[in-house]
Amino acid sequence: MSTQLADAGIALMEGYSADNLQPAPDLVIVGNALSRGNPEIEAVLNRGLPYISGPQWLGEQFLAGRWVLAVAGTHGKTTTTSILAWILECADMAPGFLVGGVPGNFGLSARAGQSDFFVVEADEYDTAFFDKRSKFVHYRPRTLIVGNLEFDHADIFSDLSAIETQFHHLLRCVPGQGLVLRGPGDAIDRVLARGVWSEVQQFGVDPGAHWSVGDMATDGRAFTINGPGNQRVAVQWQMLGRHNVVNALAAIAAAHHVGVPLAVAAEALGTFRGVKRRLEWRGTVAGVAIYDDFAHHPTAIAAVLATLRDATPHGRVIAAIEPRSATMRAGVHGQALATAAAAADFAFWLAPGDASGGLHTLADDSGQPLRIFTDVASLTEAIVAAAAPDDVVVLMSNGGFGGIHEKLLHALRQREDS
Repeated sequence: MSTQLADAGIALMEGYSADNLQPAPDLVIVGNALSRGNPEIEAVLNRGLPYISGPQWLGEQFLAGRWVLAVAGTHGKTTTTSILAWILECADMAPGFLVGGVPGNFGLSARAGQSDFFVVEADEYDTAFFDKRSKFVHYRPRTLIVGNLEFDHADIFSDLSAIETQFHHLLRCVPGQGLVLRGPGDAIDRVLARGVWSEVQQFGVDPGAHWSVGDMATDGRAFTINGPGNQRVAVQWQMLGRHNVVNALAAIAAAHHVGVPLAVAAEALGTFRGVKRRLEWRGTVAGVAIYDDFAHHPTAIAAVLATLRDATPHGRVIAAIEPRSATMRAGVHGQALATAAAAADFAFWLAPGDASGGLHTLADDSGQPLRIFTDVASLTEAIVAAAAPDDVVVLMSNGGFGGIHEKLLHALRQREDS
């Protein structure tokens, strides 16, 4: 984000201080990572400066009066949002967008757009220290995708039911003339049972859904979309995995709601370049391919590793995982986290300091050999020692992972040159 801000000509001040508020700003936009006790937040309150949350500001200043297409759910939001924005771009709709990542086709996370259409990644995390509703209630979508729903964000939600309540609030914001596109799952069933006032269409691999997938290649790079009214279109693209096919299906269905023909959407998928840190290829050295993935939940870890397993017929899949999210660190996922790496041939885990204790317990339950490291240097050495030509290494973390990506590539080059 710092690079994007600098490229936009926006000055960045590192660290929080009351001095950053001189001269007094016209408005302070408060991110949801900031809490009471932060020196800059305390200065805002003490001085009576006007402040607002990021989601509310976005809703009022950019989304009001526009056709908002929102992508919600536990997994796949960033990729689906990026695909949908690219489809509308290829349909000459010049959409605005806000994505929680960097789409390869755009090279930036957000833009205002030049039309009435705005595509937004709709996160269920809370809005700000003074607004504990989920961020997405501020977006008021006309087209809403709810892809999946599992327990996450254990730092702010007590259980899955609490998250379902927030999604119920989101459905209350969709107009009667809008459209709710939903994936399968009992949790989504429960949310809809609490009330929905818009048309609902289901998408997924089930042939009985309004939008379904057929003739899918093992690696997910070719498939067929089946839409309402016997519409059918073939797709070929560069993305890997069944989960990404479902993401594409949801995006095509949402684009169809704003008038994009299936043929145009399918052609757009053929030029889609993926999203930074979503199963992103970082390089191949000595026949070892390195991927980076923003893994934040056991279901996402399992899906990515299954994808790489299918796409790696001759080599081994090596997973290096940093369980960094608050939910994983809290041990909420339990057995699901223990078995998330089952598709990998080797699983290396990073757990600095006393965080390693819980992982040793998981290792006992996993049914496969797990190796646990407390520092990036020793983890990198272990991966280099294990990796062989035709292997795939995927580095899985929702943080920086101690810069292991470049360190590993460098170490592999040194091994190749020695």
